[in-house]
Amino acid sequence: MTRTTGILADRAIDALFAEGRLKSEAPLDADQVQPASLDLRLGSKALRVRASFMPGREHKVADKLERLTLHEIDLENGAVLETGCVYIVPLMESLDLPQDMSASANPKSSTGRLDIFTRVMVDHAQEFDKIPAGYRGPLYLEISPRTFPVIVRRGSRLSQIRFRVGHSLLSDTELLDLHKAETLVASEVPNVSGGGIALSIDLKGSGPDGLIGYRGKHHTSVIDVDRKAAHDVLDFWEPLYSRGRDELILDPDEFYILVSREAVHVPPLFAAEMTPYDPLVGEFRVHYAGFFDPGFGHAGAGGAGSRAVLEVRSHEVPFILEHGQVIGRLVYEHMQERPAGLYGTGLGSSYQAQGLKLSKHFRVG
Repeated sequence: MTRTTGILADRAIDALFAEGRLKSEAPLDADQVQPASLDLRLGSKALRVRASFMPGREHKVADKLERLTLHEIDLENGAVLETGCVYIVPLMESLDLPQDMSASANPKSSTGRLDIFTRVMVDHAQEFDKIPAGYRGPLYLEISPRTFPVIVRRGSRLSQIRFRVGHSLLSDTELLDLHKAETLVASEVPNVSGGGIALSIDLKGSGPDGLIGYRGKHHTSVIDVDRKAAHDVLDFWEPLYSRGRDELILDPDEFYILVSREAVHVPPLFAAEMTPYDPLVGEFRVHYAGFFDPGFGHAGAGGAGSRAVLEVRSHEVPFILEHGQVIGRLVYEHMQERPAGLYGTGLGSSYQAQGLKLSKHFRVG
């Protein structure tokens, strides 16, 4: 069964390429199309700019780059992007969307867990990460490493894009009905409002030491975003333990990896996204990388018990988190059809059946 509205699944994304609606400088990587999204690849150069900017209704991104670029960096053989700097990278993919199709972007999960702040920009844009229906033109990625300097190269994949036709969000009533049928969040009393279902924080910890999370270290060596299991955890992270207090004080300008108390489930005919910042629950940002593909946490895809790993950064002032405190909401959307492949099932998905877990770049054990 195929809906007329909803998020495009993998087969439909492949069809966009076949129809010339999606174009790329090079053939697609074998695993670039995900169940409900497409990974975007960096092009051959990065432009260091004075500051982040919005193109605005009257301008193309290239027009602003002519005035704001400080210098150009060749990415063909890899280059270091430094913390505290802002870079704009033209992407290998470009769009020619139908008039009824829009898109949105988010950092990939591994990108968020490295505290790499990324946002997709398009010509004439007035919002980041939002591509209007019918857009035709190039894609650009703003990159700003916040905690660790990183090595990237042409073809590195830091962001992903999702395509939709029409209205796809579930209402509160639809969300409650789906939760009753499929158990979206492992909570006896689901907190549903504003089109989203709440997640809370786990600060009791796991294992004999009560590990609750990690805090990023400063002044580390570089991380190569394309190398898996290449770095020692303790060179980059300070482990955090509960010590029986079930609370954590977030210090401003520090970056934390934490985990939700509840397991999360995204059934095969749906996709989900976490709201990145909700001032109603506290002055902090949670979860840069907000996409949850169909099949995340789905028992049939080997994901029973998957929890949401949270990238957390406090704003302006110290903030106390307590165990069980609401830290964000998941909004669910209809897929147009069931994907050919679900998250975790034969796709080499890095974070299926996860608990508290750092990005794939760090060695386990």
